[in-house]
Parts: sequence; C-alpha cells; structure tokens
Amino acid sequence: MTTPYHPPVKRSVEIAGHKTSISLEPLFWEWLRREAHDLGLPLNALVARIDAERIAAPRPPGLAGAVRLWLAQRAVAKMSDSAVPDFNPVQLIDGT
Repeated sequence: MTTPYHPPVKRSVEIAGHKTSISLEPLFWEWLRREAHDLGLPLNALVARIDAERIAAPRPPGLAGAVRLWLAQRAVAKMSDSAVPDFNPVQLIDGT
C-alpha cells in the first residue's frame, strides 16, 4: 500500500457463529491482521474479543469504530512500551 488514504473495504467475519461484515480502511485491516498474528489468534477470534468488549460498554460504538479504537489503544500502548491503564477509547466516545 502506497498511501493510507483509501475508502473502507467491506469484509465478512464470523462472530459466535454469526456472519457479519465490517468496513475498514485497508490500513486498519492490515493492523488488525498483524495484531491477530501477534496475539496468536485467528482474525475472527480477535474481532469477537473486540466485539465482546464493545458490547460491555455503557454506550457501545459500532463494531468498525470499536475495532479502530481498539487498534488505536494498542498503538498507544506500544508507543509507550507499557500498558496505558488510563486510556479507554470507549470513554472518549461516551465523554466520561
């Protein structure tokens, strides 16, 4: 990929035995694949984990937004070389 500017690409995933689709920009699909690989998880399993965390939020964002926020949280944690306990992307959405 030569540029991060690309419209979202819709792909199918399976969560808890149910197929759904997510539209993410190619950059986010690549990051999601890398994180799944780094965690030793199939892509569907990682998306299911993110979905479960999203659903538990007081005001859950959409799945694509939750994936982007989860990836942002991972990137921030990696940049600081430590966990970022005070950073909760769902709180940013909720304003809490």
